[in-house]
Amino acid sequence: MAAQESSTNGARGVFGITGIDTDEEEESSLVLLSVLSQHGRLGLCFYDNKDSSLHYMLDTSDDHELHLLARVLQEVNPHVIITSAKQEHCMTRFLQQLGSNPDYKPEIVTYPYVDFDLKVSKQRLLSAHLPFLPVSISEREKMAYLSSCISFDSPLMLRTVGALLKCLDRRRVGVELEDSSVGVPILQFHAYTLKGIICIDHDTYSVLQIFKSELHPSVYKLHSGEKEGLSLYGILNRCKCKFGSRLLRQWFLRPTQDLAVLHRRQEVIRFFASPQNSDALSTLQSLLRNISNIPMLLRRMSLSHTRVSNWQSLYKTVYSAVCIRDKVRNLPQSIQLFRDISEGLSDDLNYIASLINRIVDFEASIAENRFTIRANVHPAIDEKKRKMMGLSDFLTDVARRELEQLDTRVTSCCVIYIPLIGFLLSLPRLPSMVDKEDFEIQGLDFMFLSEDRLHYRSQRTKELDSLLGDLHCDIRDMETAVMTQLQNSILGRSASLYKVLDLIAELDCLMAMSSASQEYGYTSPKLTNHKRITVMEARHPLLELCSPVFVPNSFRSLDSQGRVKVITGPNSSGKSIYLKQVGLIVFMALIGSDVPAKEAEVGLVDGIYTRMQSRESVSVGLSTFMIDLNQMAQALNSSTGNSLVLIDEFGKGTNTVDGLSLLAASISHWLKKAAVDVPHVLIATNFHSLLQLGLLPSSGFLSLLTLETAVDGDELVFLYQLKEGICQSSYAANIATLAGLPPSLVQRGVEVSELHRTGKPIKRIDTASTDEQANRCRFVVEKFLRLDLDDKDLDLQRFLKEELLPSAGELLNHT
Repeated sequence: MAAQESSTNGARGVFGITGIDTDEEEESSLVLLSVLSQHGRLGLCFYDNKDSSLHYMLDTSDDHELHLLARVLQEVNPHVIITSAKQEHCMTRFLQQLGSNPDYKPEIVTYPYVDFDLKVSKQRLLSAHLPFLPVSISEREKMAYLSSCISFDSPLMLRTVGALLKCLDRRRVGVELEDSSVGVPILQFHAYTLKGIICIDHDTYSVLQIFKSELHPSVYKLHSGEKEGLSLYGILNRCKCKFGSRLLRQWFLRPTQDLAVLHRRQEVIRFFASPQNSDALSTLQSLLRNISNIPMLLRRMSLSHTRVSNWQSLYKTVYSAVCIRDKVRNLPQSIQLFRDISEGLSDDLNYIASLINRIVDFEASIAENRFTIRANVHPAIDEKKRKMMGLSDFLTDVARRELEQLDTRVTSCCVIYIPLIGFLLSLPRLPSMVDKEDFEIQGLDFMFLSEDRLHYRSQRTKELDSLLGDLHCDIRDMETAVMTQLQNSILGRSASLYKVLDLIAELDCLMAMSSASQEYGYTSPKLTNHKRITVMEARHPLLELCSPVFVPNSFRSLDSQGRVKVITGPNSSGKSIYLKQVGLIVFMALIGSDVPAKEAEVGLVDGIYTRMQSRESVSVGLSTFMIDLNQMAQALNSSTGNSLVLIDEFGKGTNTVDGLSLLAASISHWLKKAAVDVPHVLIATNFHSLLQLGLLPSSGFLSLLTLETAVDGDELVFLYQLKEGICQSSYAANIATLAGLPPSLVQRGVEVSELHRTGKPIKRIDTASTDEQANRCRFVVEKFLRLDLDDKDLDLQRFLKEELLPSAGELLNHT
């Protein structure tokens, strides 16, 4: 049974937007967007009926205010927003705010959560109307094709696709007047990225080792998640507060082309990377350790669930923020972030810090494990506390008088106070007091028995109740009222606290990257709008930390020269490392970081595409080579003249001829493009015949490179130095020897390779090959070749049985 649509219609209709010309073309335009947000991740897709295209955005992180989603809506401007009826609080709040916006009110459609099921979504995608595919195509072939058009590694996005397709079919968008058998067509698939955001998929993040999660080695944390392993994020994340680490991860997930943003980050990193500013860096980082989770603290305040530890954390946070602001005011105000902190962290912080310090008695609060105020804050509370302080001696005197009135068998008593009950006379239980009737004492009202002590009300305790009242409860109630007033005062200034979070998290990230830059010897890259990338003496930021010696190499890709580089060289010569270090350096430049190089100039790249690491995937049921082809298809179809493409050993997943042909065709495809459309391409391959056979067209865009090696006797020495040229040998035997293969095995491999290369017969080594045996083989072959097949009197069966087979039999017996 189909789920019912639940929708909220805004002021804007489905086929038009208020304030926009309502000509026929505009009225037919309709954009439907489907979105899911879960655990800080956002997945979405949208359909534009103007060109029947489906656009998808890879799953990415978003904050609790869903600022990324807000940017998407601003760019895409959808008429309909489709989401799940079962949503997180942040999405519910976002949609409510969207509904209260008078200028933009899209139609909100909610479907049951089951309509966003992953299996259901994949099935709907397979059943979608794709006119450009043959009708007879099988489901497996269709899945193989779709996996090259849309990423199956983004589950949230895939789930939104299923809900979007359901909405399209129910509303019959664009085919309202067609027969019911005609489905809503999808003519194109497009990867969507926000303007200024670099397109990088999951595979690229993985092969470049930008992130790397590992199980935590501590036995106490096996069930609490993962830790960051050796990765680019791991070595740059030196943030001192959690919100700094979280913001840095968002920067890594959203590298940007916005030069203003990148220059803002660079100027702060350059300042703190200078040794003369190390004291300011260490002082600020020590203060950053005290910054706590401000949203969580404010939320607990709004729910009146604040603990003593929360008040301590808030005070330390606000006090440290004030100290950071005052310290930053002494730094050069020509740097934009310093100026923003100096002006943005208002005097509200001083007010909040002084208010908490003046009101909250932290020492007493910790001792009593409850909110306690200082003296001289509330006169009535001070008076009650003074009474409580003198109460002990007074109660001892009252107990002494009570004892004088009791039976001589009672040798001791005391007067105690119990909140909500009052003052009571406590007596030890006598041996003669067995039954409840024995507890009755003249002039006293029995209350209860507890731990062999009897508790009574006497005339004096009743007078104490009326005289002193419920002091404990009164004090607590009055202090709670003061705490509520304090909370309200702080919540009224929450905007100032949230600004602290944004600015200080940014400062934390940039100081973390500057610390890494100073320690590892990075340099600040020059960022420009042109299409050139030049990196002098580049290093791999991760490998150089693991290797005692690292040989740097340069990279140059100009506007019209050397855009496509084919790198050959033996295995283990450093081809893959070179590709990865170029990708990592470009990535680091696009998050504003310094880079491991002597000098760098990086033009703004709009995407990094890779085909470097083969992987299996049970989610789409494709072979390793098919997934390699999908990655290559993504690079070929999506890259532009501003993209960086890294291809490592493409084609080795199939037979040599087919793999070589596909690689040559792919390179030729890029070389034949117009100059403005050729991306920066680096291709590492062991297909030396690609160049030796002249399979590539002559082009100024093509650059042939190799990594130097030297042979010292039988030993192969890797020099890891990039130079122009072609590698003439794979040196497979030398590398096999280095890997520890038995010498006899390596020697046999060399023999077989040489025989195959020269077209000579390969002799078996498990059977002796003698001249006599060779002669007998030659005799059998020649006897068969002399046979006249045109002879009408020829009895072929007799010949085979009586002449040829006996000769062959003798040969077999002899061997």
